Amino acid sequence: MGELQPELGPAKLPGLIDATLDQLNEGLRSGHFTSVQLTRAYLKRIEQVNDSVHAVVETNPDALDIARSLDEERASGSIRGPLHGIPILVKNNIATKDKLNTSAGSHLLLHATVPQDAFVIRKLRRAGAIILGKTNMSQWANYRARDYSINGWSSHGGQTLAAYIPNQNPSGSSSGSAVAVDLGLAWAALGTETDGSIVCPAQRSGVVGVKPTVGLTSRSLVVPISEHQDSVGPIAMTVKDAAYLLQAIAGEDPDDEYTAEIPKLPNYVAACRDSLLGAWIGVPWKAINEGLEKYPHLASEVEVFKDAVLFMEIVGACVNEDVDFVSATKDVRDAEKTVMRADFLGNIASYLSKLETNPSAIHTLADIREQTQKHSLEAYPQRDTGLWDDILEHHNWDNTDPRFGPAYERLRELGGPGGLPGLLEKHRLDAVAMPTSMAAMWAAVSGAPVVTVPMGHHAATEPVHEDGGGGMVETGPGVPMGISFLGRRWSEARLLGIAHEFDQRMRLRGRGPARVVEPTAEIC
Repeated sequence: MGELQPELGPAKLPGLIDATLDQLNEGLRSGHFTSVQLTRAYLKRIEQVNDSVHAVVETNPDALDIARSLDEERASGSIRGPLHGIPILVKNNIATKDKLNTSAGSHLLLHATVPQDAFVIRKLRRAGAIILGKTNMSQWANYRARDYSINGWSSHGGQTLAAYIPNQNPSGSSSGSAVAVDLGLAWAALGTETDGSIVCPAQRSGVVGVKPTVGLTSRSLVVPISEHQDSVGPIAMTVKDAAYLLQAIAGEDPDDEYTAEIPKLPNYVAACRDSLLGAWIGVPWKAINEGLEKYPHLASEVEVFKDAVLFMEIVGACVNEDVDFVSATKDVRDAEKTVMRADFLGNIASYLSKLETNPSAIHTLADIREQTQKHSLEAYPQRDTGLWDDILEHHNWDNTDPRFGPAYERLRELGGPGGLPGLLEKHRLDAVAMPTSMAAMWAAVSGAPVVTVPMGHHAATEPVHEDGGGGMVETGPGVPMGISFLGRRWSEARLLGIAHEFDQRMRLRGRGPARVVEPTAEIC
């Protein structure tokens, strides 16, 4: 069958740098363009800027054929839902059973084959989404180097850069997903987070990121760090678009026992309505100030955050600034490290055991370390293997060891009654608000959700370069910053409503300085 043609002219076509799902669906529904034309435009945009930002590792060679098939379904009157014919990018640690690699950024996993799509990918395909390609990421989700870990770098994909200042650190580890969404290289993208890896890159690219409750989205056939903290979540231009994507991927998976705890799923899209009026929001200034002492270059973020708090009060939120976490940040970090190390040692071996083909013959963390140190393209020893060294030489036990139980109980106490759940319960809060740069850990260690939305842009006159970061700019004039809303486990609907109203009222995306790189291709 020949390619379907749009009925109306280019005046009806949305600009892809900010196109929402509702706009794209209206165009497809009205015949203004087809999924083939939309997919082709996104592929052209990737081609235009990817040599500069390295956000996309591979594009799907079958994407246009898939789009054509979905156009034919639409023409026959069969529409699967709101994601029908919509191109989506996927982080390179989420398995796809197609012509794309799933490498976690390492040459050691190139050409390894998985038994099937990851559960979240199967759900997306059933919903009619087009898997457009794989996004670059911090290699092994930033879980390799101790002394020279660079956000957004992988041996498979090179160095991702964000778009707001030359040589901008994209943050990690879902670096490419965030940069790709910001530049309109796809409608939205999937990321993963163990502690900050969705929300931090989302904020540095001025987009929305949602780290769901651990267990709301399946992790089966996702290259892991920690089964107790890993979560797959959406990165999108708006909160409502993130809600659409979350709705599509959430759900129980027999291959991920954590998903058995999911309560009845709410309508996340319907939850995107004005929700600040009467919402009880806590601001833990002690933890924020501790973060500022450690990272003084974030002072401008804290000042903008103060204005954001005032704004929430003005529109009717009940803000309580006399709240604090009981646990000390350092104690939580130390406990978290122990649990993550034990989880990774066992979880990565479990993932590798599921591969259908494994050309590098890596089966354990020891194998990964040995071959990484020998492989000419893995940049060792410039980029060290310090985290793996610590695990294998000083901590060599996994989460089946008797020592794991006490270690995990300590983290649960510090991160539970002493952390986010305890604070929410004690003060009867709907959410806790923090600058995104300081927020992720408190949600990570309790398995709780967090949503980040744009809060503004840095106004500093001089760029601040990251220590050990290869000269990349950490903050500087025009670099975006975000505000995060953290809540109880399974409280995504409430958080999305709060974040949606904040995002819609502030409308900060696109109001900062011009990007230093931006694609120009549009639907035609």
